[in-house]
Amino acid sequence: MSELSYESPLAGVAAPSGLSVSIREITERGMLDLRGLASDAAFMAAVKGVLGFDLPVKPRTSAAWGDVKVLWLSVDQWLILSSRSKSHELLANLREALKGIHSLAVDVSDMRAVIRLEGDGCREVIMKGTSLDLLDPEYVQGCCRRMRYAEIAALLDVVEDDVFDIYVFRSYAHYTWNFLCATAKAPAKLKLFGKQDVPA
Repeated sequence: MSELSYESPLAGVAAPSGLSVSIREITERGMLDLRGLASDAAFMAAVKGVLGFDLPVKPRTSAAWGDVKVLWLSVDQWLILSSRSKSHELLANLREALKGIHSLAVDVSDMRAVIRLEGDGCREVIMKGTSLDLLDPEYVQGCCRRMRYAEIAALLDVVEDDVFDIYVFRSYAHYTWNFLCATAKAPAKLKLFGKQDVPA
């Protein structure tokens, strides 16, 4: 009998040469969708007992401890990130701790593709596909939010000042990848302020 095997959404795809920033897929990332009431002390305590830290409750924020990170998605929804190998254990522990508490924990690791942009100019590249003003002081390390990117639903996570992760549904992985590679080409590089470089 054949065994199940995992293949990342962008397996076999490589970024072309001549890009102004680094673009790569983040593989082997486990993702758990968690729902519950932040106003429920029992729910919050149970989750903290498993994760080791409090869930972020402020909109567009995240929290992390070790190799586990949690992104705030809405008033009653969070995305828990870890290594794929650790997500199964985390899910089992969450479900055990949340027994009898109004909540939902589901493994959604195969639902999304994660594309990382690194380097000076990432903000300008991303802004070519969204109406967000990533120069706003809000967009610092730890900020996360849903957005429309190139006309599709996406999730943005500011990992560091010049490191961004974009989450899109798996079926849009190639579309997003191709859009990013096209807008990140060196000849398309732009500066938001000041004199622009003239392409050779």
